[in-house]
Amino acid sequence: MIHSLSASELEIFPCALLAIDNKGTIVTFVKNVDPEKTNETLAALNFFPDLVAIQHLAPGQFLIPGFVDTHNHAPQWAQRGLGQGMHILDWLDAITFPNEARFLNPDYARRIYASCVDGFLRQGITTASYYGSIHGEATKILADLCLEKGQRALVGKCNMTRNAPDYYRDASVSESLRTTEDCIAHIKSIDPTGKLVRHVLTPRFAISCDAEVLQGLGEIARKDPDMPIQTHFNEAEQEMKATRELFPLFTNEADLYEHYGLLGKQSILAHCCFMTEYELGRLKELDCGVAHCPISNMTVGGGFMAAPIREFMQRGIRVGLGTDSGGGFSSSILDAMRQAMIASHARELTTKGQDKGLSIDEVFHLATLGGADVCGLRGKVGNFEVGKEFDAIVVGTQGAQQGIMTMVDDGDSLRTVFEKFVMTGDDRNITEVYVQGRSVKNKA
Repeated sequence: MIHSLSASELEIFPCALLAIDNKGTIVTFVKNVDPEKTNETLAALNFFPDLVAIQHLAPGQFLIPGFVDTHNHAPQWAQRGLGQGMHILDWLDAITFPNEARFLNPDYARRIYASCVDGFLRQGITTASYYGSIHGEATKILADLCLEKGQRALVGKCNMTRNAPDYYRDASVSESLRTTEDCIAHIKSIDPTGKLVRHVLTPRFAISCDAEVLQGLGEIARKDPDMPIQTHFNEAEQEMKATRELFPLFTNEADLYEHYGLLGKQSILAHCCFMTEYELGRLKELDCGVAHCPISNMTVGGGFMAAPIREFMQRGIRVGLGTDSGGGFSSSILDAMRQAMIASHARELTTKGQDKGLSIDEVFHLATLGGADVCGLRGKVGNFEVGKEFDAIVVGTQGAQQGIMTMVDDGDSLRTVFEKFVMTGDDRNITEVYVQGRSVKNKA
């Protein structure tokens, strides 16, 4: 079993035991056990072996926490890989808006979203923060499917009232807010306690929202301080310039979003590629979370954008990883981990060594416990601490489960096998996926 305690603390146990109750909660974690004495160990913990189901991992298998995707556009599942290299606003107009407009059709939305949720579960993404389309009905369908298929999710109706084509924008400010409230009510009705699915306020970015929409969303947030909020933040120079032109009273996006009540401990800010000293200070003081999307930052937006992740971490700003779905070429958190390392090494070069590159241990933390923290779930998931819910992945590395991962040699330590998986594995190595103790891979 392998999990993170922090960005600098990775625990690796070649032979350990987890006990999970019938609610999917971890109740015992024995970090070193004798596999020949499993029954005796369980009995000593007041778990009678004849009353519990015991699962032994096969040779070459190990257990890690489920991956957390902190930034994902669910409607873009069917457009991944298109428009790579375009500037962000051009890409939206040419590729994304025409695709997302199709989600007006509930049947289309159901088909694409079912494939999307299945696809992410297959890759071990047990938690995702989803941007939906502008359509209320499609957003409800996405939430329904996440609950049905067992994926932990934040699901948000995307707010867009301007700077988008006539065919793909909210009819009015009042309609945008009314549909948002309706989606909030629906999600609360299907999962009243937010056990798996919660709504997340989702102004796409300031460019696409009238000030009145931002104000209205801020009022919703003030009424429910635990409501998550997500938006794009300092993603690309083209986007930042357009934002300043639309909101001339603000010199930076931190002040803009804070003014409307949309910046705080519940905020998930995607990208954050270009940060001033002032904005870094505001994000830390307000306890905002950052969704780092290294693949899309290097392929869509207009440049090779290496966000200052090392600086975020050094300042204690919470950071997780996002696939960004259509904004990049891969829906894999494993790919995001690798690309995060590449981006960090580029950042190390451009900062003349000031921002050191990220290690495997650090990007694994971002993909698990760090992401859970950004999504407001650090107390529930992210590692195998007792009292947390069992969101986990069984990784296989031998025989038919090897896929194209680097082969495992007889003398390899578990640490070596783990590194081979992180750097060369893929969904073929992910044999089982659990959310709240329930097996969810390929259960659709």
